[in-house]
Amino acid sequence: MRWAARPLARVRLFCFPYAGGGASVYRTWHEQLPEHIEVYAVQTPGRESRLGEQPYSRMADLLPPLAEGLSPLLDKPYAIFGHSLGAAIGFELTRYLRRTGGELPVHLFVSGRQAPHLPSRNERIHGMSDDAFLAGVRKLDGISPELFDHPELLELLLPLLRADFAMSEDHTYRPEHKLDVPITAFHGTDDPTTRESEMASWAAHTSAPFALRVLPGDHFFVRAEQTRLLSDIAGRLT
Repeated sequence: MRWAARPLARVRLFCFPYAGGGASVYRTWHEQLPEHIEVYAVQTPGRESRLGEQPYSRMADLLPPLAEGLSPLLDKPYAIFGHSLGAAIGFELTRYLRRTGGELPVHLFVSGRQAPHLPSRNERIHGMSDDAFLAGVRKLDGISPELFDHPELLELLLPLLRADFAMSEDHTYRPEHKLDVPITAFHGTDDPTTRESEMASWAAHTSAPFALRVLPGDHFFVRAEQTRLLSDIAGRLT
């Protein structure tokens, strides 16, 4: 989904949201990014405008149609940003494109998700009862906290949330050669889902330059610190 067309942009930025999130998470990003960057928020099945579609619960099933859907837009340089589950999707999509001979991004931005080779410290919750599952989600700070103020919406989104957490918890990392793509990792100082050292470990996945940026905030620092985050992204895409 493109919130503002910029036909003269030199680079496209594809953005992947966190578990339970949709394209609207990135609806204001174009307002704070320079004209040479065109923002595309990726809307996968089961959320917002695609609510009636079956969400994917396995990374391996998502990647082929995702790559096919994005292929017409890879005719100019592009970058990927992903937060939390979106970081894992962005990383695995980049590796999938390399395996299938696709164009690679000029930069990979990962946020709020530990490096993929590290074992998760979090409890597996996607198979629990509804109450236990939602309690686990709240404890993990895994979705936007405002959703808990709207029980009807939360119930509607429950299948999507389960699918997203199943994808996150069941995905198995398989080693491959390092990416020849610069990676920048963003970490919130008070994020309970990951540690600074775990974000720094993303450096192991690139042979190109790596940077770690630490910003104040919890798991959703990407909203509170949006201006600083986008300034950093813009600087690295100039």
